[in-house]
Amino acid sequence: MNSRTEHDCIGSMEVPEEALYGVQTQRAAENFKITGIPISHYPHIVNALAYIKKAAAITNNELGKMDDDKTKAIVFACDELLNGKYHDQFIVDVIQGGAGTSTNMNANEVISNVGLEFLGYKRGEYDNLHPNIHVNMAQSTNDVYPTCLRIALLGKMELLMEAMEYLRKSFAAKGKEFSHVLKMGRTQLQDAVPMTLGQEFNSYAIMIGEDIERVREAMSLICEINMGGTAIGTGLNAPPKYAQKVTDKLKDLTGFELTLAPDLIEATQDTGAYVQLSGVLKRVAVKISKICNDLRLLSSGPRCGLNEINLPRMAPGSSIMPGKVNPIIPEVINQIAFTVIGGDITVTMAAEAGQLELNVMEPVITASLLNSLTIMRRGFKTLADRCVSGITANEDVCRGYVENSIGLVTALNPYIGYEKSTEVASEALKTKRSVYDIVIEKGYMSKEELDKALSPESMIHTHPLTLVPSCS
Repeated sequence: MNSRTEHDCIGSMEVPEEALYGVQTQRAAENFKITGIPISHYPHIVNALAYIKKAAAITNNELGKMDDDKTKAIVFACDELLNGKYHDQFIVDVIQGGAGTSTNMNANEVISNVGLEFLGYKRGEYDNLHPNIHVNMAQSTNDVYPTCLRIALLGKMELLMEAMEYLRKSFAAKGKEFSHVLKMGRTQLQDAVPMTLGQEFNSYAIMIGEDIERVREAMSLICEINMGGTAIGTGLNAPPKYAQKVTDKLKDLTGFELTLAPDLIEATQDTGAYVQLSGVLKRVAVKISKICNDLRLLSSGPRCGLNEINLPRMAPGSSIMPGKVNPIIPEVINQIAFTVIGGDITVTMAAEAGQLELNVMEPVITASLLNSLTIMRRGFKTLADRCVSGITANEDVCRGYVENSIGLVTALNPYIGYEKSTEVASEALKTKRSVYDIVIEKGYMSKEELDKALSPESMIHTHPLTLVPSCS
């Protein structure tokens, strides 16, 4: 394999001739054989780095710190990355030591070499466009890396909210479809009071809608960046007015409402926004997982479970039991939730591990948050398309549970009174007959009155035929 010799402060090293990255990236690739997941696995990270380097180059040019040719070369290279080219050259493992320096240098070297070829030079001829001197001008890993993470997170959060809204609409559609299906509500896995299956599914839609707002709220914290702070937030080696100008450029380039942190020293070391976001993702994951637990319970059976709903049959469920079909889509969402919850612990511990003016654990925060956002988005669309949209109701089963449930008497309290309801409940328990039949037999209500009282409309809005005192 042909190679070229490059050097850094550690010494000289051979780099593949065809590589757009350089010696520091090569060294990092050998040092960090950890997850096997390179930063190229997350295009949002590569694109965020390109936006930052482009904004910095333009800002430095406008401030008279970089000539037009070098600026054009850097902008060209960044645009190539934003168009999807050369992402395979980002080879550093997503989890790494050095607070993200290897990620920043991977970008600096790739952009430098693409820019060199744009200017008519060979790869590695850094005297003409240097990764540190020019591509990294007025920057430090300590403002580039957290800004890169925040821009990447904002992009992923938008995609997550789109997936959540897609899932919310799927549940809301089922809420309307099942609005006429009477069923028994349950608390503590025991019969409670009647409701409609539509109400149950609509409640899931509302839960998801509330959490979309929580994600949106978390975005406001992620929008605050520390560009221009350089090493520790003092702005060393950045020209006056650079911090605000580069922030404004990034806002224009990305379309996100980015703001410059009021205190860059605080912002360089503070990872609280990541903890907040991670907690929100955990909240979302926990609630969706609970919904999937419900779907598994409601569809349990088909003969020896609740069997109130049917989930789409997506795959054979057993290698030994013929005909068995399992709730595999809710099951995978449960496992996604467990992963997100574990990731929240990782983010919490990594944020706590910060020391003095910098938190060097941001790479694992990056990996955890981006992984959670990725699998949640994919999982939620899978849940909507391959499960929720195909759910059907077993209306007779649902109605039968209501008519046979002792809990039915609670719904009849306003019509026949507490004492008669207690009498009916006791007789139903003793004789194992249905409340429905006993009420009609005793003449407390006619079949027409009873059916009207148990209509979905009455379950949603109380319209008693005759209210009686509770102790009559």
